[in-house]
Amino acid sequence: METRLNFPADEIKTLSPLILAHIGDAYFHLYVRTRLLQVTHNITRLHDLSAEIVSATAQAKTYRAIENSLTDAERDIFRRGRNAKSHAPRKATVAEYHASTGFEALLGDLFLRRNFARLEEICELAFREAST
Repeated sequence: METRLNFPADEIKTLSPLILAHIGDAYFHLYVRTRLLQVTHNITRLHDLSAEIVSATAQAKTYRAIENSLTDAERDIFRRGRNAKSHAPRKATVAEYHASTGFEALLGDLFLRRNFARLEEICELAFREAST
């Protein structure tokens, strides 16, 4: 099986927003866990802090805080993710869950487009917002 890490922009545009969110969720988890190493090396504390930051509730709050710093295109990707039909949330309101899916879709889109500078910028904004 050939591994392909470069996706053409027109192909990314056709991906389900839930697939984008799946990729964005994985990236954000890794970003947060790595970033938290600057705070603690205690595994229990790392787990607790990362679970709090990557929760749907925290991601929805983060999106509201950074929304004005996003481009129109980034807001459009967020809306596609937010409006995607998905499973009911467990530990968040439906609105928070949909907002977090939109946020993760944005991250996934940026990752697949290899826009790593913007991806890191948004993740750092999100991390700082969630850490306050």
